[in-house]
Amino acid sequence: MRKIEIDDTSKGLIPMTATIPTKTSSEIIYPDSDGKPMSDNTKQFELIVTIQGGIDALYKDNENVFVAGDLLWYPVEGDNKTRVAPDTMVVFGRPKGYRGSYQQWFEDNIPPQVVFEILSPGKRMGKIFELFNFYDNYGVEECYIYDPKDNELMGFLRSNGELNYIELMDGWVSPRLQIRFQTASGDLEIYRPDGKKFLSYVELSRQQELAQQQMELTQQQMELTQQKADRLSDKLREMGINPEEI
Repeated sequence: MRKIEIDDTSKGLIPMTATIPTKTSSEIIYPDSDGKPMSDNTKQFELIVTIQGGIDALYKDNENVFVAGDLLWYPVEGDNKTRVAPDTMVVFGRPKGYRGSYQQWFEDNIPPQVVFEILSPGKRMGKIFELFNFYDNYGVEECYIYDPKDNELMGFLRSNGELNYIELMDGWVSPRLQIRFQTASGDLEIYRPDGKKFLSYVELSRQQELAQQQMELTQQQMELTQQKADRLSDKLREMGINPEEI
C-alpha cells in the first residue's frame, strides 16, 4: 500500500491523506496433480504398483528413504511449470511421510536419486527423450524406462556429470538399490539383494496362502506324530513298561 496527499486549499478543502492499494504478487501454487492418469492399462498399473511397493518394502525399516509413485516433483522454487511425476521415485536422505508433491527446496534440495518409468502405448521416443532430458538436467543418478509392449528395458547411469546409457540391462544390478533386473522370461522381473523376486499383490496373496496351508499341514503332521507317540506310550504302560525309562 502507498499513501498520497491531496491538497485542494484553493477550494477551501482541508488537505487529506488517501490510501491507494498497490498490486502485490500472487502466491505461486504448486498443484498436487497434473490431471494425467497414473496409467493407461492394467499391465502398466500392475508394474508401477509392484515396483513402488517392492522398493518401499525393501526399505521399510530405513526412515530416511522416501519412496513414492506418481508424485509430482518440482525441482525449482518459483517455477510451477517445470515438473514431472515419475512412475516411481526413490530419494535417499529424506524421511518417509505424506507429501502432496515433492518440492525439492523443502527437501534439503535433494533430487530423487532413482526413477522408474513404465511406458504406455502412447509414450514413444519423443516422450522418452523428454523424460531423459528432465532427469539428466535435474540430477537423477539412475533412470530406468521399461516398455511392456516390446519387453525393452533401458537404463541410464550418471557418470561424469551426466546420464549415460547402460549397454546391457538383462542381469544389471542397480548401484543404489542393489536390485537385479531380468527380462529373459519375456517380462520384467526384479530381484531383491537377497534373491527374492518383486511380487504383485496377487502373487503375494497366493504366496501367503501357500505358506498358511503349509503351516497347517505341518501342524497336522505334528499332531498325528504326537498321537502315535501317546498311543505307543499307553501300550507300553499296559505291558508294565515305563516309556520314560526306555
